[in-house]
Amino acid sequence: MSEITDIAGPMPAAPDFAGVTCPAPLRDQPRVVMGHGGGGALSSELVQHIFAPAFGGDLLAGLGDSAAFTLGGARLAFSTDSFVVRPLFFPGGSIGDLAVNGTVNDLAMSGARAAYLSCGFILEEGVEVPLVSRVAEALGAAARSAGVEIATGDTKVVEAGRGDGVYLNTAGIGLVPDGVDIRPQRAEPGDVIIVSGAIGVHGVAVMSVRDGLEFGVEVESDCAALGGLVETMLAVTPDLHVLRDPTRGGLAAALNEIAVAATVGVVIQEHAVPVPAPVANACAMLGLDPMYVANEGKLVAFVPRADADAVLQAMREHPLGRESAVIGECVETHPGMVVARTGLGGTRVVDLPVGEQLPRIC
Repeated sequence: MSEITDIAGPMPAAPDFAGVTCPAPLRDQPRVVMGHGGGGALSSELVQHIFAPAFGGDLLAGLGDSAAFTLGGARLAFSTDSFVVRPLFFPGGSIGDLAVNGTVNDLAMSGARAAYLSCGFILEEGVEVPLVSRVAEALGAAARSAGVEIATGDTKVVEAGRGDGVYLNTAGIGLVPDGVDIRPQRAEPGDVIIVSGAIGVHGVAVMSVRDGLEFGVEVESDCAALGGLVETMLAVTPDLHVLRDPTRGGLAAALNEIAVAATVGVVIQEHAVPVPAPVANACAMLGLDPMYVANEGKLVAFVPRADADAVLQAMREHPLGRESAVIGECVETHPGMVVARTGLGGTRVVDLPVGEQLPRIC
């Protein structure tokens, strides 16, 4: 019996979620709060009620990690992102690594091979020039490692006290192979859900150096460019339904966004989600849920059941997918909702976070 069959198992009677409510803080905010940038419900409301109506357009309405479109006969993907992490350097990476890998990964989640990036530096008056040089060098090295070229850029300086040293913005463009159509709306009942490795590592790594916390062992960020891993998966089948890198809001936010976009239910096996011991210990100590902690070098894939075994095997043969695991499946019941089967045999709702547990981690 394959892992795919094992994880799914016989479906129990569908839980009745009619009338379920969850207390949440008042979200009718007259001013922007930190949670609006956390990738949760507040971020979603900002996009849905402010930005999307103001901008319009069918491409934006897809709300994917990047927009895929045809231009001049070429199928392209385009994405942009901003990075405000504190501290600028942390175990396993830096704001420069995040800027490159984050944008490359957003393109990869459409199946695109990243080609060119732009880079904007927003510098605070008084920041040390050698520090700016370190960030630039890290960014350039990450770009070379990911096989992309920084093609254009910009620099702005804000008054002392109006910034936080260095902020970065990157945009990227890449080519989408023929026959590839990866987007959140394609998730469907029967899809197998695979995560490419341990979750929560990046958020805990940043938190450990920001707040001076000791967890008994150094936790390094999982920051990495995932383009090569996605190419490996596409070599098995171009018919991957959904890819998402669970950054802000963590795995929980990514799964909820997909469930809502495709109007499907998602069931995960809580024990199957790979959480390394240092992350689990840190989260237990601080009262956090690893499902909501950001990642910067992991992806979650929704794969047709017929291809899932082969895709999982290919992922495990790639350096960035050795710990890949099947964590659940798409179902017809409770559309738009994510639930987890617990080790005690119960079922709990995995909701979209309101804001964020750990601010300023990407």
